[in-house]
Amino acid sequence: QVQLMESGGGLVQPGGSLRLSCAVSGTIFSMYSMAWYRQAPGKQRELVASISTGSTTNYADSVKGRFTISRDNAKNTLYLQMNSLKPEDTADYYCNAANRLKTYWGQGTQVTVSS
Repeated sequence: QVQLMESGGGLVQPGGSLRLSCAVSGTIFSMYSMAWYRQAPGKQRELVASISTGSTTNYADSVKGRFTISRDNAKNTLYLQMNSLKPEDTADYYCNAANRLKTYWGQGTQVTVSS
């Protein structure tokens, strides 16, 4: 059974940092493109950042220069380093694993940016 487990969310002040992690089990992590999505209250889920099996990265314009996505295939783990956080980054953050045949989602971790 494939499982994606996010962690690292929480409450942080504007300008602060958080590091999200997504531990993947039950499948061959290195064979999946990975991504972080987020969904703010009352809004649609949006792509934040993605990383291919070859570690090519892509970012939403709203987070470029502030967020960094990375993966550790030896640890079956995806990361999202979030710096210079803004109140508009407040959302539930979801880990996504995808290949040509299947897509998997985690349960999400909440990030709140507030003073």
